[in-house]
Amino acid sequence: MSETGLIDNVIPRADVFKRAVRIGAEIRNIKLSGDLPDQTIAAIRGLLLEHKVIFFRDQGHLDDAEQERFALRLGKLVPPLVRATEGAMSLLEIDTTRGIRADYWHIDLSFMDAYPKITVLRGVVIPPVGGDTVWSNTAAAYLDLPPPLQRLADDLWAVHVSQFDFAAIVRPSEADRKLYDELAARRRLETEHPVVRIHPETGERTLVLGSYVERFVDIAKSDGQRLLDLFESHITAPENTVRWNWKQGDVAIWDNRATMHRAVRDYGDQDRVVRRAVIDGEVPVSVDGRCSVARVKITKPSPVNVV
Repeated sequence: MSETGLIDNVIPRADVFKRAVRIGAEIRNIKLSGDLPDQTIAAIRGLLLEHKVIFFRDQGHLDDAEQERFALRLGKLVPPLVRATEGAMSLLEIDTTRGIRADYWHIDLSFMDAYPKITVLRGVVIPPVGGDTVWSNTAAAYLDLPPPLQRLADDLWAVHVSQFDFAAIVRPSEADRKLYDELAARRRLETEHPVVRIHPETGERTLVLGSYVERFVDIAKSDGQRLLDLFESHITAPENTVRWNWKQGDVAIWDNRATMHRAVRDYGDQDRVVRRAVIDGEVPVSVDGRCSVARVKITKPSPVNVV
């Protein structure tokens, strides 16, 4: 049976509602769990490849352990580098009450050489107003580039750095600053990625950029910033994006190899808590067949819990 036939047979097209033409679909009448049949998991994977990000409402039955069990059906889980949720060691809690936000365009953990291929995010505490997340289709963005810019992007490599992440999203109290400085030194990762990778399942060319990019290889910082702004203006163009208005218990799943995303910081001082599981990915391959290279590895891999 073809992939399309499998999806239609297991998840009827009547239950798939596109959220935008280029990216995003809401899937209805499915209760996510670690016990879903293999065919249903395969159908979810197919919809994910097709729509890049898929959404599920009314998943309030999921707790941390069951989110972890479901995510495990999609592949090997990657433990958080910074902090884990108690009782579910593969979940990262993104909690605004601790100054941790994701309100910048990024690819999850792109400072790793084999960064995650899939992210599963669950809404736990949702502000009454605001707090949406926006995703962009980086394959569509590549196709929108004029051919000369596509050729330029094909040849470029960028350095993604983990410390850039800590500086951008973690704002520790003075008492915690020493711990975060130690964490950053212990867990510095630096990887050279092609700006364009070949998606291992769809064959699409996707852009690999975002806020973890520190610099472009062999390009001056000032010129590199102009290039980054140029390419990301295509990535974040409204026609390439979809916006999700969270409700408590919602689940979003996205292909981290073909998207970038950001949370919208429009909810004032209200609490916003989401929990994330990520699935182990492949080392990106450039259009000329070269693989990403990790330049700096974790030097002291012992776990650090900053909860």
